[in-house]
Amino acid sequence: MTRALPDYPGKEVLVITVEYPPGGADPVHRHDAHGFIYVLEGSIVMGVAGGKEVTLGAGQSFYEGPADLHTVGRNASATEPARFLVFLLKDSGKAAVIPAP
Repeated sequence: MTRALPDYPGKEVLVITVEYPPGGADPVHRHDAHGFIYVLEGSIVMGVAGGKEVTLGAGQSFYEGPADLHTVGRNASATEPARFLVFLLKDSGKAAVIPAP
């Protein structure tokens, strides 16, 4: 779901569900957004450049800011899937995921 925010001109919220298969991971990227992650099932490992990696289970959350480089995003399990909800507060029309150079 994407929703414009009339009270914040030029901003929108994007809400997506992400599933990592067993052993799955994301490449290094950024969002140029405020990102809020909420784990629905399984266990994931998240981290941004300069920060500590954290392992999160169902019901736990993670935040990354617009200037953060998302260096670690992976399933903590090699045998079970993991699923999480992502809320991105971003500039309208801007890409949700920007690959790292």
